[in-house]
Amino acid sequence: MTELKLGSLFDGIGGFPLAATMNDIRPMWASEIEPFPMAVTAYRFPQMKHMGDITKLHGANLPVVDVIAGGSPCQDLSVAGKREGLAGERSGLFMEQVRIVKEMRKQDGRRMRNHRRRTDEFIRPRYMLWENVPGAFSSGTPKGEDFRIVLEEIVRVKDDSVSVPRPHPWTWQPAGSIVLGDDFSLAWRVFDTQYWPRTPQRRKRIYLVADFAGRSADKILFEQASLLGNPASLL
Repeated sequence: MTELKLGSLFDGIGGFPLAATMNDIRPMWASEIEPFPMAVTAYRFPQMKHMGDITKLHGANLPVVDVIAGGSPCQDLSVAGKREGLAGERSGLFMEQVRIVKEMRKQDGRRMRNHRRRTDEFIRPRYMLWENVPGAFSSGTPKGEDFRIVLEEIVRVKDDSVSVPRPHPWTWQPAGSIVLGDDFSLAWRVFDTQYWPRTPQRRKRIYLVADFAGRSADKILFEQASLLGNPASLL
């Protein structure tokens, strides 16, 4: 099996790289601007390159990876914040993550065409991971519009003609999925860290997985062969 490679945006102290190494995925590079978190990850992952400010990066110029992960700043989405949503200066950085994914896939698609391998199965990154607070389900105008935008922007990495509707008259549910044929899938799910060993705090987060070349997203989030903690109490 080919080794998977990870790029981590909004890296902090390396949560995604740590999870990657625990699952035989190699962290290749990270984007972070705060000195202390960068010092932590430089010590823990000495082979991982630090690429700097996300707003100054271009996906076509980054080392190609299979997975781009990121927990974009949550302050403007959190129910404890000012609720500026994706229009806010910090949470709006989510759009930079989507931009980088698009740029890398466009560049890698050209390379694949030169090698006569035209299917999306070979274009990188194949996967995108996004993590954020459940407040994203209710922020925006009308209520819940920000999460609709998140879904639509990620789906449009694959097909820019697709529109994602709001769940009117309902609200966004803590788990769900989107499938386009056989070559795109997206799934999200809320997890609470209190149900994992050694993490006693109650900390709910949305985890979203997009597979740009297959239908594995729901399998990744909903059909794990084994799961630590109390799987019946994750939502």
